[in-house]
Amino acid sequence: MSVAVAGQAPQHPFLRTLMQASAGNGIPHPSSPIALDPAHHRLTGVTVSRDPISRNNVTLLGNPEAGTTLLFVHGLGSDQSVWSQLTPAFLDGYRLVLFDNVGAVESNQADFREDQYRYLNVGGYAADILEICAALKLSGNIILIGHSLGALAGLIASVRSPRQFGALVLLGMSPRYTNTGEYEGGFTKAEIDKAYEALMSDYSAWTRAVAQAAMGNPDQPQLASRFADSMSRVPREMMLTVLCSVLQTDERDLLPQVPVPVSLIQSHDDYFVPLAVARYLQAHIPDCRLTLIDASGHLPHVSAPEKVVEVIRSILGARQESALPAGS
Repeated sequence: MSVAVAGQAPQHPFLRTLMQASAGNGIPHPSSPIALDPAHHRLTGVTVSRDPISRNNVTLLGNPEAGTTLLFVHGLGSDQSVWSQLTPAFLDGYRLVLFDNVGAVESNQADFREDQYRYLNVGGYAADILEICAALKLSGNIILIGHSLGALAGLIASVRSPRQFGALVLLGMSPRYTNTGEYEGGFTKAEIDKAYEALMSDYSAWTRAVAQAAMGNPDQPQLASRFADSMSRVPREMMLTVLCSVLQTDERDLLPQVPVPVSLIQSHDDYFVPLAVARYLQAHIPDCRLTLIDASGHLPHVSAPEKVVEVIRSILGARQESALPAGS
């Protein structure tokens, strides 16, 4: 991963594009575009107006009689359709629950605007997950499969409700994106400030740059193009709120409190979540297994779905074997 050094031009095309887009735009830039009130850092008592099933466009697939439920939680800039290359592999043996994060699609963007304060940090999305589980009366063996923002929201939800999930499968998750002390989050504060400026200066250029950096795989440009189209469907001011909620977060203190087994799936070349972050998670989550896959980019479930399916099948198979009585 190439990160710009203070006083030097960034070498990665994403950061270079951000610098160019924001140069000379005259945008007044506060050091923190959205200041989070520490007293409300984790919102546990805020509720939104619509029931979560309709608000989040909940979709139920698979075998309704299955003993295990797989709950899929997507990340920033995508919606539940991002899982379309994974779900067919699990339809027969599992009950599947998919949904759209609030603000991700046009049908729930009014809900986002109505309760925008709720989503100033990732805890709002964690609250949504638990509300969906309660509305569906989900209990028993629930495996949450989350990506990026959705992965962090799932981790927070597991700490808030320790008996809700049986395990977490997390792709491309980071508890903090900015470097601090000996912690390597991947980005300096100056680089993140430039990302905010670039988003406000030229949203179209910003989505293209982020999509290219996120997807990697330059030999498959259609992947980045589709991801850029997905991000551009989120209004700019809404994207800024969500981006701030992600980039200003620091949930490292929660890691020792995660009450369930965690399986991390990490690409070998994820620009937004360097391997050092995955190693940090592995070291600080009590029951954590890290699997490195031969895939590139921040969205391996899109760029290399067959490899992600293989790992998830292995994880689920190991859980089933461990649940069998001794000697069976």
